[in-house]
Amino acid sequence: MAVCALALLPAAPAATAATAADADKPAVALSLQEAAKGAELGVTGTGWPAKTLVMLLVCGQNMIGGTNSCANSDGVAVAVAADGRFTARLPVVAPPKPCPCVVNVTSVNGDQSTVAAPFTITGHPVAALPEESGTARLALLTGVRLQGEDGVLTWFGAPPARTFTVTVGNLGSAPVKDPVFQLGTAHGVFAPGWEEVRWKGTIPPGGKAEVKLNVTLSAGAHGDYTVSLKYGDKVMAAQPWGVDRPYGVVLFWGLLLLVIPAAVFRVGMAVVDRVRPRPAPPAHRRRGAKSPGAEAEVTARLPGLPGVRGSAPPRTGPAAEPPETPTAVLPWFTPDSAPETAPQTSAPSENRSTTKGHS
Repeated sequence: MAVCALALLPAAPAATAATAADADKPAVALSLQEAAKGAELGVTGTGWPAKTLVMLLVCGQNMIGGTNSCANSDGVAVAVAADGRFTARLPVVAPPKPCPCVVNVTSVNGDQSTVAAPFTITGHPVAALPEESGTARLALLTGVRLQGEDGVLTWFGAPPARTFTVTVGNLGSAPVKDPVFQLGTAHGVFAPGWEEVRWKGTIPPGGKAEVKLNVTLSAGAHGDYTVSLKYGDKVMAAQPWGVDRPYGVVLFWGLLLLVIPAAVFRVGMAVVDRVRPRPAPPAHRRRGAKSPGAEAEVTARLPGLPGVRGSAPPRTGPAAEPPETPTAVLPWFTPDSAPETAPQTSAPSENRSTTKGHS
């Protein structure tokens, strides 16, 4: 028992949701399922559009052929309350057509919802239902619009999409089941390209329905478009559609044109830096070589001291010339091909005697 109870627990929310969904739809309940002519029938409605007017009729032949099979002169109109409920008393009269009969309830100034409740009239003839005949004629009523918005992907060239919505009515004497429309899209002044689209549903005689069809353009489409709807050979509706240019694609190509030259330039500079000749290091920086002024610098720091072994007497001769500064070599010259610099002439020393002849 406990296992069965646990198995039934998940189904309870689904059943509650289905009951709530059915409560939102228009419904009709009859006080009697069968009554004789001249009796009075109680009709209760729930889920109807608030503050609208509904019409109640007794009809024969399951209302095939529209209101021609109903007792129109004995119909009753009643207002719907704010909570979507109504209560009416309908006299039972003989309809012009034989049974099977129904009590038909239609919203007059709302969304034209229709509910037919089966009903039996005592003593009224019963006949087989005739085959549905007549012609179906759909006409545009109102509500032509394009629904939907562009997303981020559309800004980068994704196909734009909309929902083409129209409200059509059946002005013929036969119901229309799963009608096939033709949906066309035209760019600018060009002729539209038509595509067949089937709408699932049935539109009874005198009824209306809201038809929603999906429209999708090609990727990257932009400009002025016109969406048209055709049923049979007649164009029922047309709606303009201005599609924005996908500026994300333009931005992408602009960045690509800037990045590629910059990348090529950096690669070229790296190749040039690798293959260009390198200058040889100066002679005094080679491994194991001493600079010309190293010995003079040591001698200058260690002057001759009396009694110290290895010390040299101070030099009284002419001052040592400064070490020769290496000549800078340009990058595009090798050390062997560097231009020679003119030798520098040293100034005469002060200790050098100048004789102008014999005294």
